[in-house]
Amino acid sequence: MGAMKPRVFSAMQPTSDSLHLGNYLGALVQWVKLQDTHDAIYGVVDLHALTVAPDPSELERRTRRTAAQFLAAGVDPERSIVFVQSHVPEHAQLAWLLSTFTGMGEAGRMTQFKDKSAKVGESGTNVGLFTYPILMAADILLYDTNLVPVGEDQRQHLELSRDLAERLNTRLGEGSAVVPEAYIVKETAKIYDLQEPTKKMSKSASNGKGLIEILEDPKKVAKAIKSAVTDTGSEIRFDREAKPGVSSLLSIYSAIDGRSIEQLVADYEGKMYGHLKVDLADAVVEYLTPVRDAAMEWIGSPDRLDSVLADGADKARGIAQETLARLYDRVGLVPATTRR
Repeated sequence: MGAMKPRVFSAMQPTSDSLHLGNYLGALVQWVKLQDTHDAIYGVVDLHALTVAPDPSELERRTRRTAAQFLAAGVDPERSIVFVQSHVPEHAQLAWLLSTFTGMGEAGRMTQFKDKSAKVGESGTNVGLFTYPILMAADILLYDTNLVPVGEDQRQHLELSRDLAERLNTRLGEGSAVVPEAYIVKETAKIYDLQEPTKKMSKSASNGKGLIEILEDPKKVAKAIKSAVTDTGSEIRFDREAKPGVSSLLSIYSAIDGRSIEQLVADYEGKMYGHLKVDLADAVVEYLTPVRDAAMEWIGSPDRLDSVLADGADKARGIAQETLARLYDRVGLVPATTRR
């Protein structure tokens, strides 16, 4: 019998109708690769999305569309667990337990809460936004996760997960929780906004015109790339400080084409920005079309999609219930008995 694979957990919120190229290259491509070497669990974390008071019908639609894009990208439910967070009630149950192990000052130091609450103001700030990192810690610790792929914006939240796991082990005994490690993927392209090339491509961008969305009409994708902000001068070279616009385009091209940035710069020597944009637009459309087509097939087959998610939830609950039972026992909660 071979050694057990390390377990990896990652998730995305269903906060838009389409994921974007940054999500795809920075996360989904890596998720697919990790299936070969890890025990992989991937979730659509719809409970987290409630912190921004989404329209109910919109949230339901976006949850399915997000899951469809996971599957279209190559996440295989035969090799990974794919599920919706709210289908596994143990997430919320563990979050409550962890909240009793979290200090007020510790929770208050989370920078994302400060940033997001500043944007929405006091009237739009809810307790869920404040306790969001505790639910995220529950997401991770619930599956005895070894590794968590993280970007810099989530590193502080992972540190809270690690601190809470160590606290559980100190107070309740070793083996209470697995202390997760950050999984930093090497050579992952950081994808920047097409209109604000000094900022990461994000759903929270100011106008949304700098996004390349997976499910967008190919003609609109091409138009967005051809309308991308470039820099003064006409030389095509990589210089993140002096030429953020063209550097962003070169990063995208390299990530989807396989050529190094150095090779691309050599190939476009003496050419203009327009040549680069036209070729990149064609390359991105060709790259994303199979994913878009597959996602639309899943979206058009809701029964099939829901069946996959139901199977994933059953598998996830099998793991989650064991973890929660272990922790409930160690904190002294009386186990429930089933009447015959």
